[in-house]
Amino acid sequence: MLNASRQTKYARAVCASAHWAWQTGSMDRQIDYRHLESLIALLTVARLGRYTAAAAVLGVNHSTISRRIDALQKAMGGHLLTHTPNGWELTVLGRRAMASAEAIEQAVAAISTEEEDSPALSGHVRLAAPDAFSAHLAAPALAKLQSKHPQLVFEIVSETTRARQTRTGMDLEIVIGQPNVRKAASTKLMDYELRLYATAEYLAAHGTPQQLSDLAGHSLNYYIDTALTVDKLDEATSHLPPMHRAISSTSIAVQYAATMNHAGLGLLPVFLSKHYPNLIPVLHDQFSYRSEYWLVGREEALRSKAVQATVRALNDAAANDAWFILPFGNQVPS
Repeated sequence: MLNASRQTKYARAVCASAHWAWQTGSMDRQIDYRHLESLIALLTVARLGRYTAAAAVLGVNHSTISRRIDALQKAMGGHLLTHTPNGWELTVLGRRAMASAEAIEQAVAAISTEEEDSPALSGHVRLAAPDAFSAHLAAPALAKLQSKHPQLVFEIVSETTRARQTRTGMDLEIVIGQPNVRKAASTKLMDYELRLYATAEYLAAHGTPQQLSDLAGHSLNYYIDTALTVDKLDEATSHLPPMHRAISSTSIAVQYAATMNHAGLGLLPVFLSKHYPNLIPVLHDQFSYRSEYWLVGREEALRSKAVQATVRALNDAAANDAWFILPFGNQVPS
């Protein structure tokens, strides 16, 4: 049970939301405690842009989200969301309602953390990021954050795409290269570099290139051309002579496996490759390609304390070059 102080705080937040419509003077209807779940549904849709994503986070089905928002719109006398090609967006009335929803969210969080020196965080954060970033930086950084705040839940979708203009159902996206996005904030997390690597076995069988023109006689393990949507990754091979593609994949893990099993040269990130002693640098004095990881988030999501903590954790990990390197097969990181 809640103690008296916590009950009072929660009641105040509920009352504030219940009388919100009356205080604005913009309508003759009020919302009350019966619409608390509807306000949280609105908050979640506003952050993720999709009913299906909100339903997954809240543990209900799509129709329940739709029913709750419809009920809230009837209670408030107007549309709170509008459907656009980019996903669901808040109306002017919806933005006012979201302020009340955020107040309720904060009040609920305060119930369990009122007496703690460092308030615990809770919530569901969805992140989309490229393979290497997801496995070697995001997951370790968020594991540390989750150990401090066990009520946080993270979903990491591993994908390598450009920042999308449409609402993706994600709170945050990590993309390669500076994004051109509307209605979202973006910040550079870190630089990274691609270079060529091969195994001693491959070089012994096929010879070691001495200059860039020699690469025309070698095979390359890299992304699938027709599946590549990231301009910066596409540009990387434009600086090389045409090369036969050995094993191509959308997964950086597959590219590493192909290269370590002597299928060809790999155009791989330095931050990982330098830890594997069986990968030999090739033409590092003649070729490298630099790019960046950028973080993208929408205003609605970035107001969430859980999302803010996630951004800080990712920024700290990037600033400290905190890569987690898993051994590959029998290889032990140096």
